[in-house]
Amino acid sequence: MGAIRTPRDKWIEEGLRALAAGGPEAVRVEVLAQALGVSKGGFYGYFRNRAALLEEMLETWERGVTEDVIQRIEREGGDARERLGRLFDFVGSRERHVTGAGVELAIRDWARRDEAVARCLRRADNRRMDYLRELYRAFCPDEDDVEARCLITFSLRIGDHLIAADNGPRDRAEVLAAVRNRLLA
Repeated sequence: MGAIRTPRDKWIEEGLRALAAGGPEAVRVEVLAQALGVSKGGFYGYFRNRAALLEEMLETWERGVTEDVIQRIEREGGDARERLGRLFDFVGSRERHVTGAGVELAIRDWARRDEAVARCLRRADNRRMDYLRELYRAFCPDEDDVEARCLITFSLRIGDHLIAADNGPRDRAEVLAAVRNRLLA
């Protein structure tokens, strides 16, 4: 019986975990192999080099935060408000690593220094905003209102975990519920 290889997606997942923890410089074949408890030889069965892994990590992230999320939300159907509610629940829950806040921030930081990453980020952000527009337009006839709701929704997704301010007498969950209710009104 031959040796069982570490699956390709495990290398990508571990690469995204390293990216979230330390940026692209932290994505090193030796470190990933050690974290996976395998030799680095298996890496080269899937990727010709580190750059190929980084490229696949970006593709995995982009698909994970756009089409995979959209398909998940659309699968259950419902009107636009119901789908937005599911979207809010999904992005506010314990997410898969690829869609987590740490990876999101690491990609955004990396994009400041790498034009190819910046293009990928721009595509992903535009796809996310297009989906939000589609949903909000279903019940908001005013295009300015649609754009405002989209920007607030997307800004909250990207920045909520960065805000350290207290919420007065309310806890964060209460404030987020109030924001959600206003956006869906």
